[in-house]
Amino acid sequence: MNTGEADGELLALIHRLLKAFAAPTLAPYLADWPTSQDAHRSAPSADVPSALPVLRWLPQIGASTHHVGCELVSALCRAAPWLAWHQTYTANDLGTTFMQNYGWTEILGPRGGATHGKIACGLLLLGPHTLYPPHRHEAEEIYVPLSGTAEWQQGDAIWRPCAPGTLIHHCSEEPHAMRTGTEPLLALYLWRSANLVQRARLDRRSFA
Repeated sequence: MNTGEADGELLALIHRLLKAFAAPTLAPYLADWPTSQDAHRSAPSADVPSALPVLRWLPQIGASTHHVGCELVSALCRAAPWLAWHQTYTANDLGTTFMQNYGWTEILGPRGGATHGKIACGLLLLGPHTLYPPHRHEAEEIYVPLSGTAEWQQGDAIWRPCAPGTLIHHCSEEPHAMRTGTEPLLALYLWRSANLVQRARLDRRSFA
């Protein structure tokens, strides 16, 4: 498997899963979704396995029966070594333990294998007992947990558990945070913005 093949398979499975939800919240994202002719693919990168420590949780996620999008989860576990995994923050921001349990990969968007319009999507991976503190970005966002029940906080609202298959919508610049329990979290994310090269920013008020 190479990078282009991995991205193409995952992109098709993501689109199929999103359509199956038939949720009004997803309509603007699906309306802007690229066709195979629309998407512009970047040059494939060398087949060098990723070394992010958080990938050690993928075998547990793949073996779990507590997830949605089974085909997508299985494909992600197979393709993970050939995908480009990223970390927005550094150990100076959030500590070594967090960095060992955090990573994301973009399938559609400027950092992924295909780009088109103002839609980006990818997958977030968090290890167990990990707090992703409040952060924000201009992009409107939807998360769909695929494996592992985690808790979400939006703004000053109380924490709420979100099981696999829950659609979680974040408005532009809305602070939000996630924390896992005993299970690792694999979640699909969608961004919608005219500026897809932006990055999430920690909400420093939460550190005051």
